[in-house]
Amino acid sequence: MKVVGIVGSPRIGGNCELLTKIALEEIAKEGLETEVISLGGLRITPCDSCGACRNGKCHVEDDFQQVCSRMLEADGIIMSSPVWYGAASPQISALISRFYGVRGKPLKNKVGGPIVVARRAGKNFTFAQLMFFYMIQGMIVPGSSYWNVAIGRGKGDVLQDEEGVQTIRSFAQNVAWLIKKINTQ
Repeated sequence: MKVVGIVGSPRIGGNCELLTKIALEEIAKEGLETEVISLGGLRITPCDSCGACRNGKCHVEDDFQQVCSRMLEADGIIMSSPVWYGAASPQISALISRFYGVRGKPLKNKVGGPIVVARRAGKNFTFAQLMFFYMIQGMIVPGSSYWNVAIGRGKGDVLQDEEGVQTIRSFAQNVAWLIKKINTQ
C-alpha cells in the first residue's frame, strides 16, 4: 500500500512540501509506503483541449506521464497547493487539467485529499477547488479535525500554525486507516 504526496508549489522546501512530508510521516508510521513528488522543477503543460486524447494518447510530451503513472500505482494521493491569487497554483492546476484526457476514472476509490497553505486568504476556495478534482475522479476523502489548511508565508512559517499542523496529522492518520481498511476487505 502506497501514498504519494504531490507538492503543487514551485518553491522547493516550502510550506506545502513541509506539510506534505508531515502527512506522509504520519502515514509511514502506519506501515504504508510513501513518496513525495514535487511539481517544482517539472514541466506539466495545461490541457490545450485539442481532443487527441479521445484517440487514446495525449500529444503533449512533458512530465505529466511520469506523475500520472505514479498516481495510478498509488492507493492514496495527497495534493498540496499554495494559494495563488485566491486559487490553486498553476502547477497543480495544470496537473488536474491534464486528467481530462485520461480515459475512464482511473483514480476511482483511491483515498486522499488536499492540503492548502495560505498567507492569509483564499484557502477555502483553493481547498474546494482541489476537492472538486477528488470528487469528479470518484475518490474517497476522509475528514480531519478541520479543513486541511494552514497559514504561512515564508519558508517554515507554517510550522508555527499548530492547529494547522495537527489538522494535517489527523487527516493523514485517517488516510492511512482508511487505506488499510479498504485493502483488508
